[in-house]
Amino acid sequence: MKDNNVTRRHFVKGSAAVAGGLMVGGLPFQSAANNAAGGKLKIALVGCGGRGTGAAVQALSVKEDVELVAMAEAFRDRLDTSYTNIMEKVEDKKRVKVKEKNKFVGFDAYKEAIDLADVVILTTPPGFRPIHLEYAISQNKHVFTEKPLATDAAGVRKVLELVEIANQKNLNVVVGLQRHYQNSYLELMKRVHGGEIGEITSAQAYWNSGGVWVRPREAGQTEMEYQMRNWYYFNWLCGDHINEQHIHNIDVINWAKNSYPVKAQGMGGREVRNGIDHGEIFDHHFVEYEYEDGTLLNSQCRHIKNTWNKVGESLAGTKGRADGNGTIYDLKGKIIWKHRNQDDPNPYQVEHDKLFASIVSGGQINDLENGAKSTLTAIMGRMATYSGQVITWDEALNSTDVLVPEKFGWDVNPPVMPNADGRYPIPTPGVTQVL
Repeated sequence: MKDNNVTRRHFVKGSAAVAGGLMVGGLPFQSAANNAAGGKLKIALVGCGGRGTGAAVQALSVKEDVELVAMAEAFRDRLDTSYTNIMEKVEDKKRVKVKEKNKFVGFDAYKEAIDLADVVILTTPPGFRPIHLEYAISQNKHVFTEKPLATDAAGVRKVLELVEIANQKNLNVVVGLQRHYQNSYLELMKRVHGGEIGEITSAQAYWNSGGVWVRPREAGQTEMEYQMRNWYYFNWLCGDHINEQHIHNIDVINWAKNSYPVKAQGMGGREVRNGIDHGEIFDHHFVEYEYEDGTLLNSQCRHIKNTWNKVGESLAGTKGRADGNGTIYDLKGKIIWKHRNQDDPNPYQVEHDKLFASIVSGGQINDLENGAKSTLTAIMGRMATYSGQVITWDEALNSTDVLVPEKFGWDVNPPVMPNADGRYPIPTPGVTQVL
């Protein structure tokens, strides 16, 4: 991918041809997981944080015959905590069959766990997502993967190359953009795509909150261990909170538009969350995305305590307005439809219900393309706020700014290092280069 110039319109078509060549070159069409569909499905968990633990419990709650057989994590203490929590929360304890020898620790642990499974849960920090997805699909595994799917354009390109490979192998890949599995959003999108608010003219997306955890540096940690433990604050691991969290809301607007923005410009910075333990990311971003038809999305995300909080989306159309909370209004503000969600299933559980039902029935779900493109949308917004420049889709997709290192190890220096005062270089609009 180093010397190409990929366009927004032609990338997937070109990658499909590449993927087809890889398939012919030696990768089997029939997956081992498909062969197991008539019997017990073995699950491996890769990434044993809170989200991984929750995803494993949800996978073990499906009606199909499943069992958890392997776990992989960078840190043994997190693996042990996850195992304990899974055992406490899962209803059928007999479904947890992780032998001590199948608890793998380290940067390469994912391979050993994936090799033992039919279905893989990928919930590590997102910087590792392209690497883990590539290996899982090469080994013919069905996948549940959390969002986002990458932290840089190189990772997005790798994931897009996997779309057709997964299709040709009839592999199921569900991406944890769970609004696509949530009844209120599904019903809302049917109405939006059916024309109930008319042509979309503008949109807003919000993830404004007080922020997330901070894990201070501990004595004896190498720089790699510190950053891995405090991964949310380093771009090679997280991609900034516009990518890790706000992707949910940006993805909803892409879904409503059935397209992806052609360019973005915006602003952001570190106004409050700028301590020595806050790494290199911003605490606020405001991005104006423009779609091909001229529709503007105003996107804002903020991690600052004691400020106005909102997580949601809004669409303005020529006939009315739609909110992500499941409400449609006419042009005068009168509610003309509202989703009644008292008995709606948990969309986080539905993701796994749909995944395992599709595997057993021989069907296919493949969320990779949209997951990769919504990831790139978020990354494009970060590029715009960090640089202060207008960034086009094609420029973002072809960016040579690689964040994730080629080599991992506890004594290896991560891509960004602190200065003598323990502070990291912070992006500066007008100075920072992102392309």
